[in-house]
Amino acid sequence: MDTTFDVRVWQIERGAGRLRESYGVRWSVAGKRHRKSFQTFALADGFRAELVTATHAGEPFNVSTGLPERHEPRASSVEWYDFAVQFADAQWPRVSANHRRNTARTLMIVTTALMDRDPPGVPSRRVRTALSDWAFNTNRRGGAPEDIVSLLGWVRRHTPTMDAWTDPLVVQDVLLVLGTLLDGRRAAASSVKRHRRVLHLVMKYAIARGILLSDPVPEGRNLTPQPAGAIDRRRLLNAQQAPRLLDWIRDQPRSGRRLHAFFATLYFTGLRPEEAVALHVSDLVMPASGESRWAEIVVHTAEPEIGRTWTDSGTRHDQRYLKGRAEGETRIVPCPPALVHVLRARIKDAGLLPGDRLFPGEHGGVLAGSVYRRMWDHARRATLPPHVYASPTGRRVYDLRHTRLTMWLNNGIPPAEVAAWAGTSVAVLFATYAQCISGQEQDLRRRLDEVQNASATVAA
Repeated sequence: MDTTFDVRVWQIERGAGRLRESYGVRWSVAGKRHRKSFQTFALADGFRAELVTATHAGEPFNVSTGLPERHEPRASSVEWYDFAVQFADAQWPRVSANHRRNTARTLMIVTTALMDRDPPGVPSRRVRTALSDWAFNTNRRGGAPEDIVSLLGWVRRHTPTMDAWTDPLVVQDVLLVLGTLLDGRRAAASSVKRHRRVLHLVMKYAIARGILLSDPVPEGRNLTPQPAGAIDRRRLLNAQQAPRLLDWIRDQPRSGRRLHAFFATLYFTGLRPEEAVALHVSDLVMPASGESRWAEIVVHTAEPEIGRTWTDSGTRHDQRYLKGRAEGETRIVPCPPALVHVLRARIKDAGLLPGDRLFPGEHGGVLAGSVYRRMWDHARRATLPPHVYASPTGRRVYDLRHTRLTMWLNNGIPPAEVAAWAGTSVAVLFATYAQCISGQEQDLRRRLDEVQNASATVAA
């Protein structure tokens, strides 16, 4: 790094911000001006005194950062690989299993981008697996087999120190890799956004430990492709397709009736799949009698399927509180009479008790995503015309939720009520389903005509 003894320090400046006064220290290094603000005069005076003392002691200053060499962060003495492992371990106990997996994937991509060359004779896929499944997995790293340990040792020796992040070209190369798939295609905007969010957390962790001075990853909306927030209305099922799919599933042997009740719950209540699989019989508040009465479902937890290597319990599903809500909070979702009939029959036929899961797996436990996704695909293939099956219509199980929320909005249910039932915010609701709301134009035009006619009468 370039250093110089050409340093000049000015007096402290006093400024008035919007909320409080501030005090700025200005100095120049080799003609390049620097400024740092402080909330109190004492802090500013202490920092200025350190600069003046360094100049009197004949200490060299870094031209880029403007700081004495003894103030330089210790980036050059910290290996990227060691730091990434340390970050993964620090995050592990505080975040969900899904966040752990996403963090490991981002660190894996960044590490492969920083390697000076590929390990000889080792497929790139094996390197990626070793990093994501072992190096950045706190639970598994200690039990890694010898060949994985040897491979990770090679990776550690061929990745740079943390001062590589001070090179803008290195940062650009890493961001390029994060935004590109292995086959060269552009990565999904949501994936790029998630990778950059993790990378910013990594840099914030480095700054807090004095390894880096600032976050080298640029901010800005124009630097990250924006994800498509609005739902493609082609994904929604119409009033004929959804019942036909549910009827086909109900008639299948073995798991047909159990999965029919599961899919019917998604369709009639708009629950997320990870919320539905966590339901127990006791979560249903059923009417005392009568098939034509409404019930309620108390949703209080979710069990997303992440993978047993990322959960604390060692099971495939992570038990989490509701999305967007504090731990322990619940929400009430209305259960229409048609679904009440289905669920009553489900409980009676299976002989379920209040503490039993409403939709267990075939051998007990949590219903696996691979099971219900496979059944859903078979139902689409069997009931939809080939050109519709090949389209986005109902391609994902999650589209049952999208269909229900859109139906609620199109039928005039207040958005605040829909958001409360769906477990989201009104802002997200509008951003997601704005393009799917239809069928209200005539009513709106009638209201406008009434306003205009009333105005005309007053004017006359």
